Amino acid sequence: MSVVRIATRGSDLALAQASWAAERIASALGVDTELVVVSTMGDRIQDVSLAKIGGKGLFIKEIEETLLAGEADVAIHSAKDLPAEIAEGCVLAAFPERADPRDALVCREPTATLRGLPKGARVGTGSTRRTALLRAARPDLEIVPLRGNVPTRIAKIESDDLAAVVLACAGLDRLGRADAISERIATDVMLPAVCQGMLALEGRAGEALCDDLAVLTSDVNATAAVAERSFLKRLGGDCTIPLAAHCEVSEDGGIQLRGLVASLDGERIARARLHGAARNAEALGRDLAESVLAAGGRKILDELRAAGDAQAAS
Repeated sequence: MSVVRIATRGSDLALAQASWAAERIASALGVDTELVVVSTMGDRIQDVSLAKIGGKGLFIKEIEETLLAGEADVAIHSAKDLPAEIAEGCVLAAFPERADPRDALVCREPTATLRGLPKGARVGTGSTRRTALLRAARPDLEIVPLRGNVPTRIAKIESDDLAAVVLACAGLDRLGRADAISERIATDVMLPAVCQGMLALEGRAGEALCDDLAVLTSDVNATAAVAERSFLKRLGGDCTIPLAAHCEVSEDGGIQLRGLVASLDGERIARARLHGAARNAEALGRDLAESVLAAGGRKILDELRAAGDAQAAS
């Protein structure tokens, strides 16, 4: 294969990530690369929350269709956008990079912090996880629903009279906008989304290219991805559910895995933490999910899903 076609979304961040991947694929495999820009439903619908239109899978469906139709050879995703189950016939071939997984507070006042925001301050986010954890940390804040790409969300601080917005540190870093970050919020306060900050390369199952792309995988990132996605899969979660998981891998091959499920108002959070060996990452992810369910997560999930079903039926 002399040219590898890379399917990607068309946002500034997606294109930056795709260009980064293209350079590494070209260098590692000795091939030329070409970007195939795909418009996804999640990109086209900007005036409705993701929770109401089907969740994070809306950012990958058309990309997977492009891949399976043979119009691209590999796809690149922000791994946090991947649902628990990917399309039949596709495989996750590599997890090449994880940037800072934390959430970023971007404020009107550049030196502000989450703790220091004025009482009743308006804070924008489009994430149910961030909404729940913001409400848990600062129940006095007014949370304002937010959609759009990174520059659009930052611009809404002025246009929507917000004190701050919450974004991913990784996206801002990759776009060269680290200077916009007022605070990198500690993971003890806001546990990251599953695979936040990580990139994923997706290919067609059984193709030699997937084996070739494995050279780009970081073992540490692959271990974390397996653990966190195992947690996600066991809970059957998507972006309509306020859940989080984060895996830290130590030099000696041990991992620390934290996870949670929260109510939308942030008043109830079921948390768990496990330690184990990296070789057991998938089992630990499932065990963590079971611990979260036993700690009150099952009741929270049942209530969230019942509320979602009622909303869909109305």
